[in-house]
Amino acid sequence: MTMQLADFEGKWRLSRRIVQAAGVEARLIGEAVFAPCDEGLAYEEVGRLIMPGQPEMEARRAYLWKPDLTVWFEDGRFFHQVPVEGGETGHWCDPDQYDGVYDFADWPIWRLRWRVRGPRKDYRMESEYRR
Repeated sequence: MTMQLADFEGKWRLSRRIVQAAGVEARLIGEAVFAPCDEGLAYEEVGRLIMPGQPEMEARRAYLWKPDLTVWFEDGRFFHQVPVEGGETGHWCDPDQYDGVYDFADWPIWRLRWRVRGPRKDYRMESEYRR
């Protein structure tokens, strides 16, 4: 399946696992919304972050997805390219490397996995999106 920006528009249920290298696991349950804007789709996720030994907290993240399936941070910096058929992507965030994989095989359920490594960060993050 070859993805286009319009395929992502709308609301998605979001579930995420974040596993630190030491084995500590956090979860996020929430919603992601891709809303039309002048430059493409404004992505916003809001959810409850659940971490062992800590009270639940609200977590938010926003990006801009452009028609060429590039993803940009809120401050205008380039983040990464979404592969149109799924597959690998990456982002160097000095001094840490983000290696991602988009999986569209079960569309309209899709997954995004990040492996983040560097002197400041070492974790795996797996997100699943459902209509």
